[in-house]
Amino acid sequence: MNLPNAITILRLFAVPAVVWAIADDRIALAFWIFLAAGISDAVDGFIARHFNMQSELGAYLDPVADKALLVSIYVALALTGQVPGWLTLAVVVRDVVIVSAVAASWAMEQPVTIRPLIVSKLNTAAQIGFAALMLGATGFSIPLGNAYEVGLVLVAGLTAISALAYLFEWSRHLAR
Repeated sequence: MNLPNAITILRLFAVPAVVWAIADDRIALAFWIFLAAGISDAVDGFIARHFNMQSELGAYLDPVADKALLVSIYVALALTGQVPGWLTLAVVVRDVVIVSAVAASWAMEQPVTIRPLIVSKLNTAAQIGFAALMLGATGFSIPLGNAYEVGLVLVAGLTAISALAYLFEWSRHLAR
């Protein structure tokens, strides 16, 4: 156990806290918890890289914490009617498809190493940005104007493109 891993574990504890805040209609609080979790992600990564504290546990724990937080927020936002259910389904299905493909590769004794694609990084940034936009706008009563539609299309498009890109990479891996 090291400091970056401890910070990541705290981020995991943010998941039920932010879901509770959304469910209890304390959206401004959910925004601040989400913001703190995002900052903690940057801080633990910085500490791990710059102080040579990277670990195998952290390599697994960090993406799990990130995905748990994002998926949970999208599910909570869909259940409270703040984002459409189909968008949440797309976000969740993309992650399930990627994990399933990795598991299938291991089961076929052709393990695949998933490396983040540029489109995946853009997708994650769009998902985080849209979730923060929805939490901030709702929590602080800020009108969104066209930002809602733009964010919706951006997240939906990048989620689909990212899923297809990973499936393409996975199929190329199996063909080798």
